[in-house]
Amino acid sequence: MATQAALPRSGNPWYRGATRDQWRAFGSAYIGWMLDIMDLMLFAMMIRVISVDLAFDKGMAGIIASTTLLATAVGGLVFGFLADRIGRTRSMVLSILCYSIGTALCGFSETVTQLLIFRFILGLGIGGEWSAGAALITETWPAEHRGKVMAWVQSAFAVGYALAAIIAALVLPILGWRWVFAIGLLPALFAFWVRRHAKEPEIWLNQKSRPTLGQVFTTLFGPHLRSTLVGLAFTSAAMCGYWGLFTWIPAYLATPAADGGPGFDLVKSTTWIVVMQVGAAIGFVTFGYIADAIGRRRAFMAFFVGSAIAVPLYVSISSPTLLLLFGPVVAYVGTGFYSGFAPTFAELFPTSVRATAQGFIYNTGRATSALAPAAVGFFSQGNSVGSALGATAGFFALAALIVFFFLPETRGSDLD
Repeated sequence: MATQAALPRSGNPWYRGATRDQWRAFGSAYIGWMLDIMDLMLFAMMIRVISVDLAFDKGMAGIIASTTLLATAVGGLVFGFLADRIGRTRSMVLSILCYSIGTALCGFSETVTQLLIFRFILGLGIGGEWSAGAALITETWPAEHRGKVMAWVQSAFAVGYALAAIIAALVLPILGWRWVFAIGLLPALFAFWVRRHAKEPEIWLNQKSRPTLGQVFTTLFGPHLRSTLVGLAFTSAAMCGYWGLFTWIPAYLATPAADGGPGFDLVKSTTWIVVMQVGAAIGFVTFGYIADAIGRRRAFMAFFVGSAIAVPLYVSISSPTLLLLFGPVVAYVGTGFYSGFAPTFAELFPTSVRATAQGFIYNTGRATSALAPAAVGFFSQGNSVGSALGATAGFFALAALIVFFFLPETRGSDLD
């Protein structure tokens, strides 16, 4: 691969000597990611309330969550292709507007069908924002710090998740669930800041031609077929574990003890979720340092194996205090690996198709994982939610095996 001359290596910490354009790219991706996860997780925080109002069961709740994840695959492909064609920042702006409008529309839902449609629109934007933002960061910062910088950006996931829980706890009891969704329109204002301040990466600007959609797929499923398939396989497995688990964690914490749950009220559930996200944030950040130090493969395997062990232990705990203490551990290993996706995919594919490849693999994996929330919802109909959540450990174990046998090591690769 060719070296990026504009981004020389140095022995400095990742943040020292960074340019204004690099910091603006960082801020754009961090805040955009935080706000899209906030909008995405608002539904998970209010499943029990919305299901009563619109009269649907846990099985349908799982379908709604899964439909959103399916939409992210379409959004990742569409906005990823736009990012390769018209630019990373322009695509990011369009995706932020898309998920903001979709979230606000959810508040106007009068039927389950309407809610499904609006959640699909939301999913399109969320899939697209990651595609554009990941390309922007991995092309703007140097190879030696790529994992660490993306890890800090990925930590916005935990902030967005916690923010969704806090907003639901504050607004839901007073104004109801429709107004909680209305707050999801606020990220649209941030889109205008991105459009004004964030610049396109130099490596993208230096591309002499822009690929057609046909050329993109020829590249992904031609010379880069193995990278595409391996990326899809381990990403899908890992995300099945994550989304199957964390979509239902809020509902599990609120499940009465008689039905196999802790039986927490809204305030207590929110507190436990926010504390879990502290562990997730630490996991996101430290994964980047670990991956840059020992390699992508070893870091992935350590977190996947840790998740496979931690999840069954978590759902077997009945003590509220132990749930509070062990929750951050589960979130640490069960979410931290997300920081490795963007750097790894960036190092596997060329600039001409990078955003499309990153968006396609990441969001197709997320779409495949849509099966997990639905499966947990249906399985918990005749069983406890805890039992269904425990089964997600198998997905993490599968992801570890795929990485061990098939994923090449890409640490330190320069982009071409």
